[in-house]
Amino acid sequence: MKQKTALDILKLGHNVFLTGPAGSGKTYLLNQYIAYLKEKNIGVAITASTGIAATHMNGQTIHSWSGMGISEALSEEDMTKLTKKHYHRQKFKKAKVLIIDEVSMLHAHQLDLVNNICKKFKDPFLPFGGLQVILCGDFFQLPPVAKYGRKPEYVIQSNAWEEMNPKICYLEEQHRQEDGQMLSILKDIRSRSCDGKTLELILSRENKAIKNSITPTRLFTHNANVDAINNLELRKINEESKIFEMTATGIDNLIITLKRGCLAPESLALKKGAIVMFVKNNFERGYVNGTLGKVLGFDGMGLPVVKTFSGKEIIVIPEKWSIEEDDVSLASITQMPLRLAWAITVHKSQGMTLDAVEMDLSKAFEYGMGYVALSRVRTLEGIKLLGINEAALEVNPEVYDMDKALEELSHGNTMEIREMSWMEKRAKQKEFIENIT
Repeated sequence: MKQKTALDILKLGHNVFLTGPAGSGKTYLLNQYIAYLKEKNIGVAITASTGIAATHMNGQTIHSWSGMGISEALSEEDMTKLTKKHYHRQKFKKAKVLIIDEVSMLHAHQLDLVNNICKKFKDPFLPFGGLQVILCGDFFQLPPVAKYGRKPEYVIQSNAWEEMNPKICYLEEQHRQEDGQMLSILKDIRSRSCDGKTLELILSRENKAIKNSITPTRLFTHNANVDAINNLELRKINEESKIFEMTATGIDNLIITLKRGCLAPESLALKKGAIVMFVKNNFERGYVNGTLGKVLGFDGMGLPVVKTFSGKEIIVIPEKWSIEEDDVSLASITQMPLRLAWAITVHKSQGMTLDAVEMDLSKAFEYGMGYVALSRVRTLEGIKLLGINEAALEVNPEVYDMDKALEELSHGNTMEIREMSWMEKRAKQKEFIENIT
């Protein structure tokens, strides 16, 4: 399915599951639909399963928005307390559309809980209380974190999924990878058809230098040494540190949520020569979340000057991350959109596009880890492989079967839209807007 077709389906008011390979433009499409809804003055709740994913769209976690927090379940008493909170009542009253991004990392029981909460605040007889619900994600990416050795259950296995009966929009165009070999590797992983040729392609980058002037970001599967590596590398530079402190305004618990999800640290120490990564999209200023660069120094106002991988020099100014509702900022944090980037974890890299990566997949321990790491990079030449194990190329067999079924359903939905006349489509989209406002 092409993005235009998926956008048409969203505008018809259907509940939707938006999926497709890494780099197929899912977040871009969501942002297009959000802009369309805001233009029509329709209240949209923008959420994601993780704080990092939420910051990509100025949203908040689904846990925070719904009021479920870290609870596994809510009793009737808990629900009653929640419905008495004025702030929550107002929020649900305004919301007409609910977006949840990165649903691969959300548990089935959590989606069921969100469904029940929405029913308490809205119409108790309709799925999610009558909200248009858009779930977005790719089940080949990292799964929900299973507690106490329990097997994770994906949202597709929830009762809420069955109730909402989403239209499947499976995006198939590729907007990240520029390299046929890289696309071939990712396709083989998704189709569980990795063979000697696939492995040979990946291993062709084993301990191979990356031909560019920027030190590559090092991706690790475990948290253990990431901060240690970054701090060690910074200490090696014989220059004076310049410290940039994060500032915050708004509702305290939402500020905490923003800080937890933001990849820019609260206190950022930079030196001339430091390798950094931009952690926000700003197309006008010439960087996206994942753009690598090197600090050339600081200008007359003390702002960092960064030279990117592509050779562009950027004077970096502070950026704002906010949680908004109906265009009103509830909380915001401001910091330089940078972090030290000698090393990051595979989990933290999800959703990023990286120019040059040195990756160690020798300790990959869960489905999707190798796929997420490899799919961050535009070209095979942008990878230096330090190690890999068998688990890195494995995908969950259940996910493979689910994906095939989802692709089939999406093809059916594409045909349905194609058969609809332009006038009929426009009339139905107009009808949805009139009914929802």
